[in-house]
Amino acid sequence: MSDLHVNFLGKTLAGPVVAASGTFGFGEEYAAIEDLRLLGGISGKGLTLNGQPGNRGERLHETPSGLMNSIGLQNPGVDHFIQHELPVMKQLGTSAWANLGGHSVEEYCEGAERLSATDVDFIELNISCPNVKQGGLAYGVRCADASGVVSAVRARCTKPLIVKLSPQAENIPDMCKAVEAAGADAISLCNTFQACAIDLEKRRPVFDNVFAGLSGPAVRPIALRMVWQAVGAVNIPVVGLGGILTGADALEFIMAGATLVQVGTANFMDPGACVRITKEIGAWMDAHGVKTLDEIRGCARV
Repeated sequence: MSDLHVNFLGKTLAGPVVAASGTFGFGEEYAAIEDLRLLGGISGKGLTLNGQPGNRGERLHETPSGLMNSIGLQNPGVDHFIQHELPVMKQLGTSAWANLGGHSVEEYCEGAERLSATDVDFIELNISCPNVKQGGLAYGVRCADASGVVSAVRARCTKPLIVKLSPQAENIPDMCKAVEAAGADAISLCNTFQACAIDLEKRRPVFDNVFAGLSGPAVRPIALRMVWQAVGAVNIPVVGLGGILTGADALEFIMAGATLVQVGTANFMDPGACVRITKEIGAWMDAHGVKTLDEIRGCARV
């Protein structure tokens, strides 16, 4: 039988599949239908320091082979998470990831400091949030902005720090190098792609914010390209995500060099997707005589 365990930033994870932020809640609802101990972890709903209600109007819109969302980071806030959701996550038998956003460097730093004082396993820093002090441009677009926020958070964060990158970055390899130099322990990519949809009957954009984030199978080949670039640019682990629906999809990312993968939109189609994909990876390994993931990680790059 194949061994799916992964050593990631000093922790041994049960498998290579992590439930992606914003698609799995904080895991409690899924515990009744799947054995979450098979997963590498759960990245909880994206948090901001003080919480926020999210966007008004339409929030989800299906597209061919994809899903658009404009949730607006609706969340209960860091303190509520620490007091209520985190204790539940820690009972699920897998690693607990806190996904942290913010609209200022100060917000990011304060949130990271509070989370560092808990027993959360990893902090995943979402730098796709708009920098309100710089006209709303996301921190993850320009290398200098990303480096600044990651460096500031690193100084106040004692947990393993994974920086989640936006596909809107000006240059993916340069961005990866910048956040590595600023203190990231690992990189996850990629976040959703900026997209637009029009309601023909209303003759206006579907979303109040006009643009929304596109995820799902439609973006997978582009996400895979970005993961390939990231692996080649840095010396820290890369977590790959974007449109993974099957074990075969996940294996592509691993063969491109990803240490772990995250599964997001697939959870809306199949609540058991993360566990199913984990089992499909194991079945492929057994069928091909592969004992550990280390044997095939990055093999496509040779």
